[in-house]
Amino acid sequence: MHVVRFTMPLFFIVLSVAYGMLIIQLPQATLGDPMAPFYFPIAICIGLFLFAVIDLVQVVKKKEHQYEEDVALLVRKSTIKTIAVIVTMCVVYTLMFEYTGFLLSTILFLAMLLFYLNGKRKWVMNVLVTGIVSISAWFIFSYLLEISLPGFGG
Repeated sequence: MHVVRFTMPLFFIVLSVAYGMLIIQLPQATLGDPMAPFYFPIAICIGLFLFAVIDLVQVVKKKEHQYEEDVALLVRKSTIKTIAVIVTMCVVYTLMFEYTGFLLSTILFLAMLLFYLNGKRKWVMNVLVTGIVSISAWFIFSYLLEISLPGFGG
């Protein structure tokens, strides 16, 4: 069981290195900043690599009985229901993304997700996180990365 846990972080480390090698081969932009096509993929590559290394370190530190608890938690009926609901929300988000635009669909998706996971008691935190994350992501993509996002109505 312990060996199996090593495979996922190692897989993602290898994947991030391969992804990084492919990014280096991208052609430079002919207009504007020639390195612009590299920034976002490199950020994803570095993030993937760092999270995989962190996961690998946690796997090394974790004790064997904790794996059994993780597996028992994963196969519980309530966990499977939660996963099914979240996957359904992701599919709905993907379907409405083009029609309602990035900002509105992201706000609705995050609100539904956070209220489902946290409940109504934490409504202030749910609303704040929804607003801050949605507007921050829209600002980063639209203005800092200059990536055009779908607006309302496509």
